[in-house]
Amino acid sequence: MASQAKPDLSSAVPAHGARHVAIIMDGNGRWAKKRLLPRIAGHRAGVEAVRRVARAARELQLECLTLYAFSSENWKRPASEVADLMGLLRHFIQSDLDEFHANGVRLRIIGDYRALDPSLVSLIEDAMARTAANSGPIIAIALNYGAQDEMLRAARMLAARAAAGEIAAQDIGVADINAALDTADLPPLDLLIRTSGEQRLSNFMLWQAAYAELYFTDMLWPDFDAKALMKALDCFRSRDRRFGGR
Repeated sequence: MASQAKPDLSSAVPAHGARHVAIIMDGNGRWAKKRLLPRIAGHRAGVEAVRRVARAARELQLECLTLYAFSSENWKRPASEVADLMGLLRHFIQSDLDEFHANGVRLRIIGDYRALDPSLVSLIEDAMARTAANSGPIIAIALNYGAQDEMLRAARMLAARAAAGEIAAQDIGVADINAALDTADLPPLDLLIRTSGEQRLSNFMLWQAAYAELYFTDMLWPDFDAKALMKALDCFRSRDRRFGGR
């Protein structure tokens, strides 16, 4: 069978205009179910999609790609599935970190990742430290992340600063909240993509998405690839972003 032509990523680089793209990676379980496979097979295929899209994002010269890997609500899933997901995360970091580092990628984590298993926390922090001085794109992974929890933590931080007299409560503004969020050092969010046909944000980057463009696709996450990312960016490029100005 003839091999499929690789999409020309370079042609989209100058024109798409997005700095920061975030993706709700949905549909691993349905992908597996359609193929009469266990859910872990869908999650493994989802990891392969992460690799494809991370490479495409770099070639498309995105400054930041944020991926919703594990939400604060995902703890409600069966313990065996959570263990499988954590095992895949551990393996992904161990197997792909060298490639990330060689390509100048900076790894960032958003969410309360320190609540994870201590050995995994150590692995994550070592990976972030190793790539911190790189000058290339940011791959941000949302782990044990929930936007409401993020905003609650930011509010408590600002309340503590106000109580300590470091800042007057009436002077707290949007910039102060931005600076207290997990995404403080990331570019503003331009485009939020969700796969699998669902059309909701599921507690993901609620503050950051205030003026982001939303893009929903029926494609299940394990099938998402460079061509699908380019299609989303083409759609983004065609939109008139007014930011409430008219």
